[in-house]
Amino acid sequence: MSSKQLMLGNEAFARGAYEAGAKLAVAYPGTPSTEITQAFSKYENVKAQWAPNEKVALETAFGSSLAGNRTLCCFKHVGLNVAADPLFTISYIGINAGLVIIVADDPGMYSSQNEQDSRYYAMSAHIPMLEPSDCNEAVLFVKLAFEISERYDTPVFIRTTTRMSHSRGSVEIHEPVNVEPKEFARNISKNVMLPAFARKRHITVEARENKLSADADHLDVNEISWNDDRSLGIIASGIAYQYVKEALPDASVLKLGMVFPLPLQLIKRFSDGVQKLVVAEELEPFFEMQIKAAGIDCEGKSIFSRQGELSTQTIRKALSDGQETLQVHESFTDLPARPPVLCPGCPHRATFNVLSKLNLFVSGDIGCYTLGALAPYNALHTNVCMGASITVLSGMIKARPELKNQAVAVIGDSTFFHSGMTGLTDMVYNCIPGTVLVLDNRTTGMTGHQDHPGTGKTLQGELTYTVDIGEVAKAVGVKNVRYVDPFNLKELEAVLKEELNNDSPSVIICKHPCALLPKQRTLPVQVDPSVCRKCKQCLRLGCPAIENHDGAPVINTSICSGCKLCQSVCVFGAIR
Repeated sequence: MSSKQLMLGNEAFARGAYEAGAKLAVAYPGTPSTEITQAFSKYENVKAQWAPNEKVALETAFGSSLAGNRTLCCFKHVGLNVAADPLFTISYIGINAGLVIIVADDPGMYSSQNEQDSRYYAMSAHIPMLEPSDCNEAVLFVKLAFEISERYDTPVFIRTTTRMSHSRGSVEIHEPVNVEPKEFARNISKNVMLPAFARKRHITVEARENKLSADADHLDVNEISWNDDRSLGIIASGIAYQYVKEALPDASVLKLGMVFPLPLQLIKRFSDGVQKLVVAEELEPFFEMQIKAAGIDCEGKSIFSRQGELSTQTIRKALSDGQETLQVHESFTDLPARPPVLCPGCPHRATFNVLSKLNLFVSGDIGCYTLGALAPYNALHTNVCMGASITVLSGMIKARPELKNQAVAVIGDSTFFHSGMTGLTDMVYNCIPGTVLVLDNRTTGMTGHQDHPGTGKTLQGELTYTVDIGEVAKAVGVKNVRYVDPFNLKELEAVLKEELNNDSPSVIICKHPCALLPKQRTLPVQVDPSVCRKCKQCLRLGCPAIENHDGAPVINTSICSGCKLCQSVCVFGAIR
């Protein structure tokens, strides 16, 4: 029996894993992949969990596969960098039960610090990769990925993008298959990658890839749609395929469902049937380079950019002699810009208010607090990757010791568990007197409030041990550990000044729950116009709830969280 449901792309990926009989999903939350594991956790008779980081997630998923259960692992493209260490060796070892890795790329960088193309990881690690183009295919491709994984003894990638993950579509759903756990057999030469064993496994991996490449020519997910007009043939995959079909419905198209290894014989046959071959792919010329290397003439990045997303409009304009007919966005060109801002009541706003006042150099990290780089604070000066705030600060102080009194690192609680602990250990070990602010808002805020080792709850709501960040800092050797509520501006400023003058590593835990967590909103404040002097100090906080009405501040009570930060900076007592 089957039925249809409207699903988010990420929900469809979770459904595919459930229907394939997967028993465990492991992930670290990262937009645009987060909802996959959350959706999977809601099914019966399965387990799902957040890992502290993506390396731990993949290693856990591999252990589950080795023990005999079909397993799903998910993260975004930059998370794949963190998981790359085990990835390449797991490719050599292979699997026991099916292991599927969903990686979400972010063309256009809507929530990322780079536009990485994860297809190159598939090529480099010799791991097959599938890419669905709609929500129904998301279900089907995950199920196929588990089959390929077990048929070829390999982990399998599913690539998605922001548009694919966050679009909705009709999905045909079925009951899950009952997959019996596989027996775990000890096999030292296969599972222990000593050099002598790894050399032989490398040969096996290359043979596996050759077999996959030959079989790809006959996979149903690689499909040619011929049309009467064969003057133009287009190769596309994923969401780009949907843009092509909408922009040029009369063109002949080869849709690639397996994006690595490529079905080169099928591509050659398609090329022979059209006058001109064009590759429409987002980001890097991954298809184009391989197709040209195979001696097949085509065009790609001479027409389309390597930056950002494709769209129906860009494809139509590029391939229809520049005649753009669809003016979808014309009526929206005069809308005001909406730059991202910290939410009303965000405790990070209080922290950055003090950091800005003290004019400190701030080594930043990945999280909501990255917005501290923007006006009105302009108080975050580097941002590289998860955990880099502490290590970048360490390097700066090592190079120029006088910066110890002028610079701090800021890192969130979830990011601290992800990759901040090792950087802090390095700071202590190498005797670097840096000051680290852990902005502990009791959640993984940026990706939608997921739990982590410091919240005391698992993904599936189970109560668990709460790891105390201050105790972790003390355990690695930090002598000066301070706790402060960032909304107590005077105390935070005083503590900062004290710790900046210490000659050993310091950790200040700025602890206050995220304003969007349940029960954080209190009664809103209001401005008394009879007392207000229009000094605009409250407006300089950059809080969206404080509006400027002809030079006078007014509180929008519908969004005010009642954090009273504006009240604490008003020296005239006009906010009550």
